[in-house]
Amino acid sequence: MNSIEKYISAHTQAESELLQKLNRETHAKILMPRMLSGHVQGKILEMISKMINPDYIIEIGTYTGYSALCLAQGLSEKGQLHTIEINDELERFTRPFFENSEFAEKINFHIGDAIKIIPNLKNDIDLVFIDADKRNYLAYYKVVIEKVKKGGFILADNVLWGNKVIQKLENNDLYTKGILEFNKFVHEDPRVENVILPIRDGIMILRKV
Repeated sequence: MNSIEKYISAHTQAESELLQKLNRETHAKILMPRMLSGHVQGKILEMISKMINPDYIIEIGTYTGYSALCLAQGLSEKGQLHTIEINDELERFTRPFFENSEFAEKINFHIGDAIKIIPNLKNDIDLVFIDADKRNYLAYYKVVIEKVKKGGFILADNVLWGNKVIQKLENNDLYTKGILEFNKFVHEDPRVENVILPIRDGIMILRKV
């Protein structure tokens, strides 16, 4: 963490005790802990969710549940969050954090392929967060966009992909290819307006018009 990142972190509201514990245990027990949203990005997700005050959130890519718990902070009184994780080995670690949170009755944890699960979920989504297999970002977008209500938002993480989006694309780099295809498609899609925030690895904000 460089000096400006340390300053930003020091001047951002601290994590809750539950999120601090989740952060520590993810780094201690789970592979690739860098996939965790973490303190500052988590607080940004929380703030965006609080601005929208959504009734209905879908998250694609749960990992250990940090971002879901942050997004849940903004749910309306009757709001529900559906989070989908394809790696069933993470369920035993993640589920207790949801069950021990104040949002236990609001978070619906699905294990499986989001592309197969989402069509069976109801429409009129207020907020979507995409943070799963980068090769399938465009497929996730296509399966969810028609279910998002007019004026609803989609957030997509890692859209700068370690700055590889501005470097020469290697033929076998399917992850960067997936991000590039997603970024180009949504930027040209008349159904949405978009902006990229240069936060960590880039967050795309899309609003359905």
